[in-house]
Amino acid sequence: MRFTKPTWVMHRDSAKDTKRLAIFAIHVHPDGSRIATGGLDAKVRIWSTKPIINPASERSNRPPKSLCTLSMHTGPVLTVRWAHSGRWLASGSDDHDMGPRSVRRGKVFGSNEINIENWKPMKRLPGHESDIVDIAWAPEDRYLASVGLDSKCVTLERIRKLDEHNGFVKGVCFDPVGEFMATQSDDKTVKIWRTTDWGLEAEVTKPFEDSPGSTFFRRLSWSPDGAHITASNATNNRGFVFIAAVITRGLWTSEISLVGHENTVEVASYNPHIFLRNPDAPLATSNICSVVALGADDRSISIWQTKTARPIIVAREVFERHIMDLSWSRDGLTLYAASSDGTVAVFDFDAEELEGIAPYGAQTQYLQKFGFVPPPVPKGYSHGTKYGDEDVQSTSRITPPPSPNPRAASQSTQSGFGTTAVNGGEHINRLVAKKSTKKRVQPLLMSAIPSAATVPPARELPPTELRPPASKRKPASPSVSPVPSMRGFDADIEMGGPMDMEVPIDSLEQSPELGRGKRKASVLDDEPPVKPRTLGGGLPRESVAVREIAGGGEMWDAPRLLHATDVLPSPPILTFLSTKVDGSEDVLEARNSEGDGPTEVVFVSGKQTQWLDYLPSPVVCLTASSSFCAVAMRDGSVSVYSHTGRRIMPTLSLGSPCAMIQSCKTALLLLTVSGKLSCINVKSQAAYFPPTTVDSLLSPPNCTILSAAIRPNGAPVIQCSTGVTYSFDPQLNSWIKLSERWWAEGSDVWQGRQRVNKDIVASIEGAISTLAGTTEHRERPEWWNTALTLGHLESKMHAAKALESPSEYKQALLLYAKKIADEGFRAKGEELIRDLFGPVFWRPGRDDCWCPTVVGMLKRDLLREVLSVFARSKTLTKLALDWQDMLKKATNDETA
Repeated sequence: MRFTKPTWVMHRDSAKDTKRLAIFAIHVHPDGSRIATGGLDAKVRIWSTKPIINPASERSNRPPKSLCTLSMHTGPVLTVRWAHSGRWLASGSDDHDMGPRSVRRGKVFGSNEINIENWKPMKRLPGHESDIVDIAWAPEDRYLASVGLDSKCVTLERIRKLDEHNGFVKGVCFDPVGEFMATQSDDKTVKIWRTTDWGLEAEVTKPFEDSPGSTFFRRLSWSPDGAHITASNATNNRGFVFIAAVITRGLWTSEISLVGHENTVEVASYNPHIFLRNPDAPLATSNICSVVALGADDRSISIWQTKTARPIIVAREVFERHIMDLSWSRDGLTLYAASSDGTVAVFDFDAEELEGIAPYGAQTQYLQKFGFVPPPVPKGYSHGTKYGDEDVQSTSRITPPPSPNPRAASQSTQSGFGTTAVNGGEHINRLVAKKSTKKRVQPLLMSAIPSAATVPPARELPPTELRPPASKRKPASPSVSPVPSMRGFDADIEMGGPMDMEVPIDSLEQSPELGRGKRKASVLDDEPPVKPRTLGGGLPRESVAVREIAGGGEMWDAPRLLHATDVLPSPPILTFLSTKVDGSEDVLEARNSEGDGPTEVVFVSGKQTQWLDYLPSPVVCLTASSSFCAVAMRDGSVSVYSHTGRRIMPTLSLGSPCAMIQSCKTALLLLTVSGKLSCINVKSQAAYFPPTTVDSLLSPPNCTILSAAIRPNGAPVIQCSTGVTYSFDPQLNSWIKLSERWWAEGSDVWQGRQRVNKDIVASIEGAISTLAGTTEHRERPEWWNTALTLGHLESKMHAAKALESPSEYKQALLLYAKKIADEGFRAKGEELIRDLFGPVFWRPGRDDCWCPTVVGMLKRDLLREVLSVFARSKTLTKLALDWQDMLKKATNDETA
């Protein structure tokens, strides 16, 4: 799982204002390419998802991060929901208005922000007398329902008010079958409505009798198999236990509770996919389960799979304030969350982490068992189908197609509603987008925008005829995809409306000229765009077979330091070497000639050669970080380049070839075959410590160095085949052990054989575990596990401090405090407290022997959490209370 909080997704009063405003709603477009958010600034903002999930796209700003800002509401926007077809976006506000919007091209007149897309309001849908707090689309976009603080539920397109609630209605959802609708209110009930006649089917009250009425929302969700509703703001044990209630379809009772949150559950959101308990078994009721996410006022998010009694993931303190909304992407692998602190969090999963996910089509197949047949709708009516249906060609377009019956549109009333009846079907108010009679000049030339495909203009054709026949159609650019991909961060999304062009989202550039609706001179003069000149950019890239150059060692004699012997094997000389730039798709390549030709170094971005250089000696290894590139040669020299190809350091001469070379941000590690280690800060062009040797690490018999890495602070990480990982401490001027397989013999907190972990110490322990074999069970002394657990945690804190990993230091510290409290070791606990508290009357500059911070965190802030752990124990409670009083007094003295 990958977690991120994009700082640029925010609502604010103006472009110059940096203060974040609350985000009340978030929803993902069915194609996954964009999200919509609603906030306290009375705006709906649409963002591209690719820069959120793909760091390289975020840095390049392609596609642009902000796609559109809608400022049609006059009050805070409390809810936004995309239609299932992706054609419409509905938003509700406390200005009592709600309405769908569709995408069109062009700049909004008077807008103070540059919009890449231009979503315009199609219709204002009145009906509420107070704030609208939630919206839901029925399956196939047959109905649109809204609920608000006027205690009413309004269903559209046939306007129907349901006013049987006696309190603010704060949540609404539709049954995926289309048979029922559920609403949740502050009157402490969940009501189930039939969509056939809008009568009340059932009322559920039991789990909500003691629920608090202070929540902003009561957002509930219906499972994709139609079997359950998960409702928020429920309680057990007379209101003392906060839960989410699971209501069973048909019985309309709640016998299942999701327990664990420490405050009110505000929102529930089901993953749109059905999950299989046994992926190898057929699709059946007994083999089906669901995944649901809960967001609570305790600032945490939990994700549950209904086949297990415990959550599969709990993310604590994700935000600084309450969680307002949750939304899953249609592929079921990405969860978006919004908070009143003005930030958005994203959880991106791998398919293996959500075990048993079924194809989206399995839901349609399974729901047929209910046998519900909705009433027919008028022919050509604008009801959408589910996004991605292959039998409906028009669903690949984000905007609704033109009306297939222009005459019917012209006979509609001035308000935009027309009345249509179908034999044996519904009597429906039809929402029609009025077209302007004024002629507009359509731009036909798109040569200034890369990857754009132009399509001949279409005149009042049915949706299936908007594109020219295949025989007459020009071949599209490779980046243009007629049907958007499921994964938004890899998709090129069509954003064409009822116009004569289609432009993928990746091809749009956020230039001031395009933003102001002006065309460049190259467009007007029909001149091809001029590519920027690069060193070697005109040379074609040729594929090179990777093989070792025979006799390479004899052809180029590598230098040796006086009396130096090789302690590490020399890397072979290959015809081709390459490495990716950290956090980017750019590639650094080296090509060694097998004859008398020169050695070539090339930096490639996409298919464009950005720069090249020629070197006097073959390249043996190379590395590329987000800040620089480095190339090590056979003659023992190292060249360091910027990403534009400029040599930013003098060529280093190490005396012997590099056996390993690594980089991280501005730090560079060089390890030669003679065992000399150098760690350099490329930005400041200074060494972190004088060169040292690794001879002492290789003293055990048959010991070899398996890998070498470097941290951003310049600390090297050397892993040896003996199961020990080392680093060099410049202050101690000595090698230190970061971790070793010894702790696996008895430590209770050893993290062995885990999946890839971003935390450095945990990943080191995982790598050591892969080397360690199975140990025989032997009799151990009485205090064996306790001693090794405490020793392991102390060693882990030192490692986290050396590698500057604050999160792991804090985690190890709290585990260490808990172990001390569980064992009742008062002396150890008091020594830990004194170390974190420091001198009672400490002032900066007065006592330099004590530092108030550790790995960037205040020691006294850490002490507060340690004392909380001690206070919950049975043996150290008195000690914790005494020091909590002292810490409070010291804090008051500092602020006085």
